[in-house]
Amino acid sequence: MTDTDQLKDWIAAADRVVAFTGAGISAESGIPTYRGEGGVWHDYDPAKYAHVRIFEEDPTYYWSFFRDVRYPVVKDAEPNRAHRILAGLETQGALTAVITQNIDGLHQAAGSSRVLELHGNTRRISCRQCKAGYTMDEVFEQLETRLPPVCASCGGALKPEVVFFGESLPGEVLHAALEESRACDLFLAIGSSLVVQPAASLPVMARESGARVAIINKDPTPLDTLADAVFHDSASEVLARCVPGDIAC
Repeated sequence: MTDTDQLKDWIAAADRVVAFTGAGISAESGIPTYRGEGGVWHDYDPAKYAHVRIFEEDPTYYWSFFRDVRYPVVKDAEPNRAHRILAGLETQGALTAVITQNIDGLHQAAGSSRVLELHGNTRRISCRQCKAGYTMDEVFEQLETRLPPVCASCGGALKPEVVFFGESLPGEVLHAALEESRACDLFLAIGSSLVVQPAASLPVMARESGARVAIINKDPTPLDTLADAVFHDSASEVLARCVPGDIAC
């Protein structure tokens, strides 16, 4: 029996599957990872372009990064096969939640309804003063002539609804992620380097609660030795071999 055959059996037998996803799953949609080969943070220091203290002092660093790097790759990105497979597993009742570090909204676009966004969503932008909401397109249009952007209603500062370095994860979302990790019997860690805390502790918690853990990531992770199965391959390729044909399409 191959490893993927074994994982296929585990998915079929599980009552509660949880997927924990990182940047690697969206790399197949053309969105660069942060820390892997060719990752964004190799060229843009996150302590400068994505830290809340710097954003408070001078938001032009972040908004120039958004204009030149983030928006061009996210605006036209489409869910890939791995996103669609996870949505299909939810539809069939096997997958209870997607816990994601990603901020691109592709899980929802693929059809997943129970998505716990630990780091927020870059597609949601709001005024820090009056709370008016803006789309990425609206803010980008303003960035073509103005940096940083401001609220059209009150002139207040805009901020993406993402968790910057130096900020705490949203408590309610983190609590739900912890509960899902404790309650599942199969935990799929997909496309995550598993180095950012506290998110990287979720597979450990699942394992300690009795769940099987499978890691799917192109590069080795610090938790590979903890897992019951490890696949250093693309998420789409592995998942497609582990689910029924109607979901793998």
